[in-house]
Amino acid sequence: MDTAEQLNMTRVEDSPPGVQPSNCCSTAGDENFFRLDDSTNAVGVQVVLILAYSTIILFGVAGNSLVIYVVYKFRNLRTVTNFFIANLAVADLLVNTLCLPFTLVYTLYGEWKFGQVLCFMLPCAQGMAVHVSTVTLNIIALDRHRSIVHHTESKMSKDMCALVIVMTWTVSALLASPLAIFREYGTFDLSPVESIQVCTEKWPGSSMNGSIYSISMLLVQYGLPLAINSVAYIRIWNKLKNHMTHGGRNDRHQRRKKTTKMLLTMVVVFAVSWLPFHAFQLAVDIDSTVLYRKDFKLLFTVFHIVAMCSTFVNPILYGWMNGNYRSAFLSVCECHRPFGRRPRRPRGRDARTFGREEVGVRAGYKSTNV
Repeated sequence: MDTAEQLNMTRVEDSPPGVQPSNCCSTAGDENFFRLDDSTNAVGVQVVLILAYSTIILFGVAGNSLVIYVVYKFRNLRTVTNFFIANLAVADLLVNTLCLPFTLVYTLYGEWKFGQVLCFMLPCAQGMAVHVSTVTLNIIALDRHRSIVHHTESKMSKDMCALVIVMTWTVSALLASPLAIFREYGTFDLSPVESIQVCTEKWPGSSMNGSIYSISMLLVQYGLPLAINSVAYIRIWNKLKNHMTHGGRNDRHQRRKKTTKMLLTMVVVFAVSWLPFHAFQLAVDIDSTVLYRKDFKLLFTVFHIVAMCSTFVNPILYGWMNGNYRSAFLSVCECHRPFGRRPRRPRGRDARTFGREEVGVRAGYKSTNV
């Protein structure tokens, strides 16, 4: 090994091990860390992890692709709120495809298997997708807060919606860019005859810079979005509740209440699923000895799986809590349903509602918006 390679390996070995809070792959560069006896090496645990990640990927890709497709296909779903929901689905789809498979492989093999180029590109892309998800949830909440609490009748134009979506991706890319800039790829020697490839963060100056960025992203990705969503939806819910109390029970407010309940449930799912992951990351930032505990990687993986469940739950919520999406999903599924197998139609008042929604979705002219 020449002098340049020795210097490079010194930088990798000296780099503090840690979990990246803004991307979905955990990498480390400390010999003791790589030598830890971890439960993820057990065959039974690996089988469970493969099944868990595969299930999330399958449901996430299918569900989010279906959301994007129905918003594109049916004109009645092409509203500003649904465009933001489709944008959220695109971000979740990227997480499913760019994050989960690579995290699973890293967990199973314990080293970076994807080369130098992806070492710099993937963490940034993963971080960007997570940022887009959280920012989009905030935009949806603030847009509904503007229209319901402040009685703003003028809706956001589709051109403005497109501009906001572009700005969301741009800002998210800037926030995630340090994950590509301050990164190092190299070979780590476990023994004279054994080495592995590692992809680690490498911050200039003190290692404290990495912790500062980590905590900052925790606030930007979780703390601040959760606070904004909570305040917005509490005020929206109180406004709708007061209106219903004073006898305002027209169809428009009923639809608003149902849609608000669906969006609020999305925020609750986001908060609950990501809480263990962010709490664990905060513990690592406060006490680095957590990294050297026997089952650190297993705990990280379990919390990561819980967080990633949010990427496929949203399409289920749309189909369960929103009649327009439910009818659109059924309409798409009927095109691929074997002959003679038709969905069971409800009876009474629900049957009339189902029929109107079904006809509206198929024709593309239904006026009811999300």
